[in-house]
Amino acid sequence: MMPLFILGLKGPQLIFIALIILLVFGAGRIPNIMRSLGKGIHSFRQGIEDAKEEINKEVVRRDAPKNDASEAGAEADNQQQQK
Repeated sequence: MMPLFILGLKGPQLIFIALIILLVFGAGRIPNIMRSLGKGIHSFRQGIEDAKEEINKEVVRRDAPKNDASEAGAEADNQQQQK
């Protein structure tokens, strides 16, 4: 997440922005808005973690050695084709 000081926002600017938000949305709706925003961020992060797990599973599957039974079956097929 980008820190606010990178945007050049300091104390007075943040207080001004907070007052504008208070005037626009009202004191009663701000907790609900923040709760919804928090849930959205949590859901987004969970989705990213799930995607990382899926990618890691695929990488592990590709890097894993083949099953010995499938190799034995392939050798038997090769011997049948040679005869």
